[in-house]
Amino acid sequence: MAANSSDSSIAPLPAAPLPLSSTKENLTPIGSKIAELNESRSELLGRIQGLKQDLQSWRSKLDTQVKVYRDELSELKKSLNTEVDQLRSEFQELRTTLQQQQEDVTTSLRNLGLQDVSGDKKEGQETQDTVVEENGDKESNVSTKEVGTKEAES
Repeated sequence: MAANSSDSSIAPLPAAPLPLSSTKENLTPIGSKIAELNESRSELLGRIQGLKQDLQSWRSKLDTQVKVYRDELSELKKSLNTEVDQLRSEFQELRTTLQQQQEDVTTSLRNLGLQDVSGDKKEGQETQDTVVEENGDKESNVSTKEVGTKEAES
């Protein structure tokens, strides 16, 4: 029986530390994972740098193209403004020329004795007569043309 009591008094042995070879084996997969992650990280950083450079290059090209288009638009605007001013000037000259020609024609007609321009106005005023309508005592100022039309209608 003494053997039983001595068995219970024996303390359990603590777990033995892993041998060094076992610890290295466990660390090797972790080390390789870290190496893979570092490599992947380096690749991603390289890609990001490449994308940043591509983006900067694209922006630079775009800015250059925008500047070229703005310059072209500015040139076109100047050209159009010049053409519009020229057309305005030409139309003003035409208007002035036409007015002068109209005045010259009027003056020439008067000088030639063709007083039709001013004579028509006087004759038109003189041809208005007071006409008494046949069916009443109403009087009205009617030109001779109107009288002829009224007579034709009757």
